[in-house]
Amino acid sequence: MKRRQLMLLLGSATIASPLAVRAQQKSMPVIGFLHSASPGPYASNVAAFRQGLSETGYVGGQNVAIEYRWAEGRYDRLPALAAELVGLKVDVIAAGSAPSALAAKRATSTIPIVFTSGGDPVAGGLVASLARPGANLTGVSIMGAELTPKRLELLSELVPQVGVFALLVNPNYPSVDHEIRDAREAARAKGVLLHIVKASTESGIDAAFATLLQLQGGALVVGVDPFFFSRSEQLVALASHHAVPAIYGLREWVVAGGLISYGLSLTDAYRQIGNYAGRILNGAKPADLPVQQPTTFELVVNLKTAEALGLTVPPSILARATEVIE
Repeated sequence: MKRRQLMLLLGSATIASPLAVRAQQKSMPVIGFLHSASPGPYASNVAAFRQGLSETGYVGGQNVAIEYRWAEGRYDRLPALAAELVGLKVDVIAAGSAPSALAAKRATSTIPIVFTSGGDPVAGGLVASLARPGANLTGVSIMGAELTPKRLELLSELVPQVGVFALLVNPNYPSVDHEIRDAREAARAKGVLLHIVKASTESGIDAAFATLLQLQGGALVVGVDPFFFSRSEQLVALASHHAVPAIYGLREWVVAGGLISYGLSLTDAYRQIGNYAGRILNGAKPADLPVQQPTTFELVVNLKTAEALGLTVPPSILARATEVIE
């Protein structure tokens, strides 16, 4: 009788063990991290995201699990990756770009989503308003596309002798039409000609520079797009090789050898969405968390690159620069 009871007890333990494991797994919340680009160039931003999480008491691998999904620049892969995270029943989805945020929004109306968006999140259909996002989304607007006209103005100030500019855009980016429209208005105001060149692949970037040279474009504004950021080394190298003055949206480009950048701190934006994700895990609702907007912007200049291009950076730009790389 005792042997039979022991066998029943062991049998019950065998059955209960997987259930116990699943219960333990479920007790640890899971964040799905969805991005349209490649992981390598975004390593520091992922670290900033995890830092933001830690500010709310969550440490990856200890009391929260993070499932990463990267589209590697293939925006058409995002719907399937978003659906995969929804199928895993993650507690929060962190969308590191506007394309991934849109894919996540289409995949679920119940799982909370925190995002970074390079375009206007209201005009892009992500939220109802910045102050009261509504529904299940909130995040950080990095105001990338909205600052494109300012970048064109700064580049024109740096190379006043240039009359033909080009704007490089990814045709697959959600807010590309608004970015092109605003850039054209800024070009008309400055009295310069603006060509639009497009790329959505590595080879497409090479072809875009060939087109730029054929159009005799003397300066380049690199549009806001996560894919371009993941190809920053290629873009900076091409601009250097063809001696094309270019302006970018993030300081990381200038650190990598680019000429000049104007925009917010991307690492700070990722820290903020990490913080928001943690606050949601602690009970906050996305609808009650206003979309954050940058209040300060970084103007970064690389004097070594300017010298290599034969340019003298005007004192008016140096006086406003938040960082000068020599």
